[in-house]
Amino acid sequence: MSERPQNDDPDPTDASDEQAEAATGLPRAPGPDRAEDIPSPDLAVIEAGSRTLRAQAGPPQGDGVPARPADPEVDRALRAVEEELAGRWGETKLDPSVQRIVALLDILGTPQRAYPAIHITGTNGKTSTARMIEALLAAFDLRTGRYTSPHVQSVTERISLDGSPISAERFIETYRDIAPYVEMVDAQQEYRLSFFEVLTAMAFAAFADAPVDVAVVEVGMGGTWDATNVIDGSVAVVTPIALDHTDRLGDTPEQIAVEKSGIIKKDATVVLAQQPVDAASVLLKRAVEVDATVAREGMEFGVLSREVAVGGQMLTLRGLGGEYPEIFLPLYGAYQAHNAAVALAAVEAFFGVGSDHARTLDIETIRTAFAAVASPGRMEVVRRSPTVVLDAAHNPAGARAAAEAVTEAFGFSRLVGVVGASADKDVRGFLEAFEPIFAEVVVTRNSSHRAMDADALAAVAVEVFGAERVQVEPRLDDALEAAITLAEEEGEFSGAGVLVTGSVITVGEARLLLGRG
Repeated sequence: MSERPQNDDPDPTDASDEQAEAATGLPRAPGPDRAEDIPSPDLAVIEAGSRTLRAQAGPPQGDGVPARPADPEVDRALRAVEEELAGRWGETKLDPSVQRIVALLDILGTPQRAYPAIHITGTNGKTSTARMIEALLAAFDLRTGRYTSPHVQSVTERISLDGSPISAERFIETYRDIAPYVEMVDAQQEYRLSFFEVLTAMAFAAFADAPVDVAVVEVGMGGTWDATNVIDGSVAVVTPIALDHTDRLGDTPEQIAVEKSGIIKKDATVVLAQQPVDAASVLLKRAVEVDATVAREGMEFGVLSREVAVGGQMLTLRGLGGEYPEIFLPLYGAYQAHNAAVALAAVEAFFGVGSDHARTLDIETIRTAFAAVASPGRMEVVRRSPTVVLDAAHNPAGARAAAEAVTEAFGFSRLVGVVGASADKDVRGFLEAFEPIFAEVVVTRNSSHRAMDADALAAVAVEVFGAERVQVEPRLDDALEAAITLAEEEGEFSGAGVLVTGSVITVGEARLLLGRG
């Protein structure tokens, strides 16, 4: 049995490798010449699990980012699972297939068919939208399971029950329960199950075991051949499509939409965020082919009004059943308002609003749910004096949304950027989106082997910002200190701030260094 396909590409692994690192806090399995990929011990403190699950359904509480287990034995066991997951390769570009995950789930008794699901794809906004959908469903007393990727700090964030990450103990138990079956499938298939496939099976098994009333499932990458695409989502959600993972999905929104449209199943309802015209055409064509019902942002639902408020924004949303005024959303940026509209429409569609009957959902329940939403690492304030904001934007579209949001919500007199990006991203386009708002930028790198070298990133940054506005600090902790020092030069009451961005991994590690989690 091969570990992975062989070809002329010296590193044929795809973005799943970055997801593997995010899943475990460890790089992908080192080969004979990859000793440099083994992380230092202080960077292994990425994962954890909360110790209890809420007894009753309701809106999620807190930010959902747990710390390492307090029990040393549990911590050691969790690290052992992390290491086993890190030893698996990501799916390669030569073998985009759901064959392996189907084989595993069949042996497990098809747990993914034990509950209805809302399936989410898109380029940006998937995790925030999933968290909003989860909060809304829970507010209506449904027990929820949520599967998202990548996480900010802890692998257990990816699998949530009732709005909270499963405990480290339960994560370990779930892995051990399915491990013998994983080995059976490994032995039968040409290539071993990837880390993402194993995590997906764990999530579906945990949801069936709970059991949940509904699963909210985010695609890892793409759609058609993503490991999550073994579920039949009664509601398919497509958040805004932009250019990302172009080496795997295509280099136009239209091509990317073809891949993502694969989650739209027969007789489902598809909820479409605002899309580029060519992407929208592809998605609508797919909906017609499978006889799916379509709800489009700007047509059947949308944002009627929004105002910046203390700690977030106040919205009036138009759903499939009518208007929902005075919705407080404790998240920043116009894009989060649009995510909220998409989430509301998805939940309405799940309950049959707009098709079986025309009415609004209970407005007070909707308000309570949205007011409880948190989205760690998305325009998240983690320090004051000076204010430090984290945002996991990692492509030009995400950067433009983040730049608009931070300008609108904070109005900094001077903003210093800390950027650590992956080498396979459109780094120039990303930096150009921030150039108008960053007074200076400190370029750095995170612990991932996919991270762009700090000097190489600096070379691009100098072309965009000019040498006088660029500082290089290869270590993230030094970069944070340098940026905070630059912001403090303006004085205590200057209104200067720091924005840390470029990668989910960069944001997660910065969050730890700044004392969160």
